[in-house]
Amino acid sequence: MTKADDSNAGVVREIWSLLEQVNDPEVPVLSVVDLGIIRDVRANEVGFEIVLTPTYSGCPAMDVIRMTIRMILLEAGHKDVKLITVLAPAWTTDWMSEQGKEKLKAYGIAPPLTSQQVCHPALFQREEAIECPHCHSYHTTRISEFGSTACKALYRCEDCKEPFDYFKCH
Repeated sequence: MTKADDSNAGVVREIWSLLEQVNDPEVPVLSVVDLGIIRDVRANEVGFEIVLTPTYSGCPAMDVIRMTIRMILLEAGHKDVKLITVLAPAWTTDWMSEQGKEKLKAYGIAPPLTSQQVCHPALFQREEAIECPHCHSYHTTRISEFGSTACKALYRCEDCKEPFDYFKCH
């Protein structure tokens, strides 16, 4: 590894650290790193590239996220950064960090099921066993396929009677 490579590796680590400070405006408890939309940070000929995959191709939060990333990086002295949006492969909730899923639960949003828990859109044809983030009961009912944002469904706990969002699998 050359000194330039070593230096670039240090800056790449710093950029990843800065990205952990960028929160999703629709789910402010999650950073873009927790959400898994940052796919890569790499050095190029003139600076650095950050590769992002939106949760949805038309996600309205992406403009705010890009602007916030640019502001944080500029404040830290990183001017030559290119943001690249990649739509394939499509984002999946499997890319979310376990820490992010725990943050969702603590915030009152039921985290998505994992692939191992048979997280598949076809499951929305029947009632799922979604844990209430408030009382931890699985006695829950889906009220609406869409919650406060397109990436969430609205549920109600039949035990504590509290409504809650469920971060849908995709």
